[in-house]
Amino acid sequence: MASTKAGGSTKNLRDSNPKYLGVKLAAGQKAAPGNVIVRQRGTKIEAGKNVRVGHDHTLFAMKEGIVSFTEKRATKFDGRVVRKKVAHVI
Repeated sequence: MASTKAGGSTKNLRDSNPKYLGVKLAAGQKAAPGNVIVRQRGTKIEAGKNVRVGHDHTLFAMKEGIVSFTEKRATKFDGRVVRKKVAHVI
């Protein structure tokens, strides 16, 4: 005789914590040294002037200044031209 009622099993009770990715300082905002500009997975946005990349591809400011975003064109080895976004602190 079963001592508890049959319950069955569920497989959808787990969830991961949110990672809060995205742009943290918009263009035109002031940045202090060490301020996070972009949290990202992979380098969707590249580091420009006075910006460095963390070990998890986070972009952060190295000097005090104003954040700006530009685009640069890069030619791949197969001849394709791609446009990459670049973050600067000026």
